[in-house]
Amino acid sequence: MHPVNIYELTRIKDYEMMMRLERQMSRRSRIMPVKEWEIDGIRALSDHLCEVMEDGSKLNFYYSFIMPKLGKEFDLLRINDDVIINIELKSGNVSDDTVKMQLMHNKYYLATLGREMHFYTYLSNTDRLVRLSRTEKIVDTSWEELAEELSKQNNCYDTDIEELFKEDKFLISPLTDPQRFLRKEYFLTSQQRDIRKQILRKIRQKEDGIKAFGFSGFPGTGKTLLLYDLAMQLSEYDDVAVLHFGPHVKELQELDERLKRVDFYYCDSDKEISFNKEYSAILIDEGNRMSRRNFDEIMELAKKNNVPLIFSYDMEQVMSANERKVNGVPLIEGIEGYVGYRLTNRIRLNSELYTFIKRLMSYTEKSHAKYYPSVSVAYTNNDSEADILLKNYIDRGYTYIYDDRVYPKGEMYGAISAMSSTCKEYDKVLMVLDDTFTYDREGYLRGENDECVRNIFHGLSRAKKEIALIIKDNAYVLDMVLSILQK
Repeated sequence: MHPVNIYELTRIKDYEMMMRLERQMSRRSRIMPVKEWEIDGIRALSDHLCEVMEDGSKLNFYYSFIMPKLGKEFDLLRINDDVIINIELKSGNVSDDTVKMQLMHNKYYLATLGREMHFYTYLSNTDRLVRLSRTEKIVDTSWEELAEELSKQNNCYDTDIEELFKEDKFLISPLTDPQRFLRKEYFLTSQQRDIRKQILRKIRQKEDGIKAFGFSGFPGTGKTLLLYDLAMQLSEYDDVAVLHFGPHVKELQELDERLKRVDFYYCDSDKEISFNKEYSAILIDEGNRMSRRNFDEIMELAKKNNVPLIFSYDMEQVMSANERKVNGVPLIEGIEGYVGYRLTNRIRLNSELYTFIKRLMSYTEKSHAKYYPSVSVAYTNNDSEADILLKNYIDRGYTYIYDDRVYPKGEMYGAISAMSSTCKEYDKVLMVLDDTFTYDREGYLRGENDECVRNIFHGLSRAKKEIALIIKDNAYVLDMVLSILQK
């Protein structure tokens, strides 16, 4: 998306024609619906600036920009290497508190760019211009003051604004970036924020019985980030426990040491779960890995201390029914009064990789993607060729995620086991499919056993930018994969 000249844009009185022109100016992929009052407001704003600025008719702004994945929208943005100017548009009676809340929210998101920031709101119905002061108060201001700030802002960006908002600046995993998580250098999507708000509100309601909540979703939808954020919120005044059913990782130990009111517990399906102190809430990560024994012990602890439970767990519909984990999910969703949510926004995995993984796991999966530039595939006949290809890809920056049952040479390459990759993320992921993989009559990928298929699904889902597959001595699967890539 590119900036538009607001003077040129608002000279047209026909709104349908104006929307078509806006698409051409901003280079959007589709026409953006625009409210008439908003364009009237931009027109009035432009006219005011032209009255007090010699070059007022030359001002370009990014108009109605939405941050990728997060869904946060800004009305007007002007950016250079040092300064950001944000102007919001309002019509009708809006309180100063509402204006402040929006501008503070904008400040929170734009802070990732590390620039000086100025925030304004133009209330077109009363022809009033206000700004957010350095002390974070709403104060009236003049068009001359805004014009002065705009005049000082030279060499503004005029290319695709999304280049400034790369996902790795604000989308993180607590187990990949514990330091950034602890410094709260992350954002939640609007869906995550809404789920958090609903859970916290219901926890605070005084009702009898165990309160049980949970959220599920595919890898990459931000379940772990939301769960750990909830743990931080709930630990402001009381201690909370987080039960982790994934692998033992040093990042979790770091979080445990730094978060004084959050205690982390590693849990295994065959070991007893017990606490040596009381907690105000129990949060369970990777709840789909729970055994019946784990579940019963957790329920007993919740009843004993009369505290709420919050679960996060994976969804695996892209795999065949007998390859899905069945232990934890029906137990969680069968709790009396359970309140569940489904995370659908893939905040880490881009749509191209997500679509490819779905097609790989289930060949009959419907897909609109026709091109996969971020997916590489290579073929090898034997182990010696596979070793050469593995080294080549690793030298190119790929993280090799391995399964000993598929290709037992992970450790010699400093690779990550499929189990250890849980809840983490990597820019480029490499995995191996050997001759034990095939597709069944229903189009599902099958392996030597169910766990091998799950490891392929979860391992590839750790990728943020690129995927590479090495297919070893399996011409049939190569043919199927090429058919997906070359639809």
